[in-house]
Amino acid sequence: MGARRIYRSISTPIVLGSVAVALTIFLLVGWIIVVLRYMELARGFAANTWLLVAGLVSFAVVLLVVVLFAVFLVREILEVRRQITFIDSVTHELKTPLASLKLCLETMARPEISDDQRGALQRMMRGDVDRLTTFIDDVLETSRLAHGRRAYALGEVHLPDLLHDAVDELARHYQLDPASVAITVEGDERVVTDAAALATVVKNLVDNGIKYSNRPVRVVVNARVEPQRLVLEVRDTGIGIAPKHIKRVFERFYRAPTEAVYARAGSGLGLFVVWSLVRGLGGQLEAFSEGSDRGTLMRVELPVGAAAGKG
Repeated sequence: MGARRIYRSISTPIVLGSVAVALTIFLLVGWIIVVLRYMELARGFAANTWLLVAGLVSFAVVLLVVVLFAVFLVREILEVRRQITFIDSVTHELKTPLASLKLCLETMARPEISDDQRGALQRMMRGDVDRLTTFIDDVLETSRLAHGRRAYALGEVHLPDLLHDAVDELARHYQLDPASVAITVEGDERVVTDAAALATVVKNLVDNGIKYSNRPVRVVVNARVEPQRLVLEVRDTGIGIAPKHIKRVFERFYRAPTEAVYARAGSGLGLFVVWSLVRGLGGQLEAFSEGSDRGTLMRVELPVGAAAGKG
């Protein structure tokens, strides 16, 4: 019930703000009409022009404060709404692997379990631990980025190795054939950038491409090195993004409110992390999609070489 009240209450500050603005304008216009109609009163004010000016300025300030207050209140309510969605996602992201770990431990305690079965259970447990670690890393990285505490260390990066390492890790996590993610590198294979940040960007974009695709998964990663610029494109054939949501997918905690999205685990942090890292490196991030079930293209442009870190 609490969540529902918060979702409905967004109309309250909008209505109150609109009424306050309308009332302020009405008083201002009414005051001017009264002064114009009663010239004697107007002549009395003429000797005290500063009073009239002060009154106009005061009304303008009140009007501005009311508008700013209404905008601030609406933004806060929207932020609370996103945080509620995030908490729901966090609950799922934590509960599912923990329940799996508990089940695996209870199963391994049985004396009749064979060594092969124990090995399979251990692999499942490692996968669940990796999932928890990734999720916690995303939360911590989000906190650092939101408060501007992320430091960037530039160095030479071998692109093919970085891309293949990221894809292999995700393929193991999702139990996919690495060939499900095609990788191409055009131009120079070595660039100067932040290796850890670029690896995080690649992992999050490819992870989204896999997560929001139906089987069989098909994701294409293309890296193209141009003079002082790296263009990285990650394309999938998944559920796509509706045009009305595409501009908001990089917001913290935001997940498109569709059944196809909510059917998949997620926290609404991955693309925010990518956007923040790309911006911190002086680059740009764009999302393209023709709509539902039409796939998605994520394009990253980063300065590299002598231009790296300038933005």
